[in-house]
Amino acid sequence: MNKSTKISHFFRDKPLFGLDIGPSSLKVMQVNKPTSGNGKGLPEVMGYGFTSFDRAAIEDGVVVQPEIIAKAAKELFEHHLIGDITTKRVAIAIPAYRTFTRSLDLPKLKASELEAAVKLEAEQYISAPLEDLYLDYEIIKQGSDQQQLFTVAVPKTIVDSYLELAQVLGLEAVLIEPTLSSSGRLFSLDEQSDVATAIIDFGSRSADISIYDHHVLFTGTVQAGGEIFTNIIKEKLGVTLPEAGLIKTKYGLGASKKQKEIQTALEPTLQGLVKEIRRMMRYYEDRYGSERPIQQIVTLGGGANMPGLSEYLTDTLRLAVRHINPWQYIGYKGLQPPSEADKPMYATVAGLSLTDPKQVFRI
Repeated sequence: MNKSTKISHFFRDKPLFGLDIGPSSLKVMQVNKPTSGNGKGLPEVMGYGFTSFDRAAIEDGVVVQPEIIAKAAKELFEHHLIGDITTKRVAIAIPAYRTFTRSLDLPKLKASELEAAVKLEAEQYISAPLEDLYLDYEIIKQGSDQQQLFTVAVPKTIVDSYLELAQVLGLEAVLIEPTLSSSGRLFSLDEQSDVATAIIDFGSRSADISIYDHHVLFTGTVQAGGEIFTNIIKEKLGVTLPEAGLIKTKYGLGASKKQKEIQTALEPTLQGLVKEIRRMMRYYEDRYGSERPIQQIVTLGGGANMPGLSEYLTDTLRLAVRHINPWQYIGYKGLQPPSEADKPMYATVAGLSLTDPKQVFRI
């Protein structure tokens, strides 16, 4: 997402890396363009890494203490990277729950008229004042007299705080986008990405849902992330937080002596998730008809590897659900990959790192 709705047709074809900032952690990754050297023509990871920081650094999505994150990032870059980050140009993800997104159908208009039309439509569905937001859009479909756009609005306080952090780190922020746009870019490499799909990205605090059909069409968010699951297990089962984390990752919703107890504890949250998925699927069907029905659900992100989660969603939604691992789309020849348990948490940053520099427009 650019900082302005005015789009320039100048770009610099230079490498960039992805930076995913969570509530208390950050991930980085840089990839090369696809090569045939790894046997699959996959993008090749040049460098990646993960570190944690004090939660006090971020409040409601806004970086309020950039020096805390900067200190953790510099420590990561200097001592804990796997491989190397060779550029100062960075693509950053904004948490989906702090963005306003919508798909719009508008008549064919001149560029100057289109910007005004998007703002007018945005005023109808965004409760916050537009002067407090950065508003951007992408044309995803064009017909003879109609066009479809995907619009994104983000509070200026959040974007500006990310730009300030990039400046503190000596980085050039060339792209800021919602996490679900990154997830969609990653999923576009999947062999089955040509069918309409519901994507569920499980982060630490939320499950971000998007309907994808060659593009992200619309999105939704539910408070059903990995940390949410852990805290519910802690409270309902009367265990410590570390014990709850172990129960979630070892047993989850899978067959075990604790299965019924865990499922009963998580059921209200899971049903809220299912309700939102069904609502979005109905909206898609009402808008696009039955010509391209949603044929699958994919889950990704650090909170998606809880045992039994895919099976629960499959049984409840009566639709095939599969978990995708971001590392199945990228090669890492010569580099040590993360552990199997840690691989899912790189989904957003992998999607960011796959950004084509030629598609990064300059202001």
